[in-house]
Amino acid sequence: MAAPGRLSLKARALKLLAQREHSRTELRRKLLPHAVAFCEAQQTAANDAAALTGGASTASAETPHQCLDKLLDWLEAHRYLSEERFVESRVHARASRFGNMRIKLELAQHGLAVNADTAAQLKASELERARALWQRRFGGPAEDAAGRAKQMRFLAGRGFSGETIRRVVSGAGEDDCG
Repeated sequence: MAAPGRLSLKARALKLLAQREHSRTELRRKLLPHAVAFCEAQQTAANDAAALTGGASTASAETPHQCLDKLLDWLEAHRYLSEERFVESRVHARASRFGNMRIKLELAQHGLAVNADTAAQLKASELERARALWQRRFGGPAEDAAGRAKQMRFLAGRGFSGETIRRVVSGAGEDDCG
């Protein structure tokens, strides 16, 4: 049982998931320090109870990692934690500002990948997303080579492909975009 004013591990997880979608890896990283404290408190309480009754502690010594894995499994089983929802929300949040490579890299850091349909949609919209971002940032073509290089570095840093960057900065394919 948690001390008054302190959230249990499950309550912390649900509070984090209520704020936004999390990947299993991200939620694990955020909860691990609390899991260590939670499991230590559980073990201490079990030892204290055993000392009061004069018997040996019957509580199994669960490691924080085991404790956390059980909780994450429970969250997934009850659909509070969903990799599909996380991927969908992350793609939706990032698509207007980043290219396909950046989105895929960010998901890979969470141990996830986009499905084939989402990858196809991202690929199909990359040129128009890059052009919209370029237009918001720069407003128009650069005056000189240094300006074009700056625009290209900006788009490359955002994870757009080389072909997309070339087409946006050179103005090629403007009639493709609509």
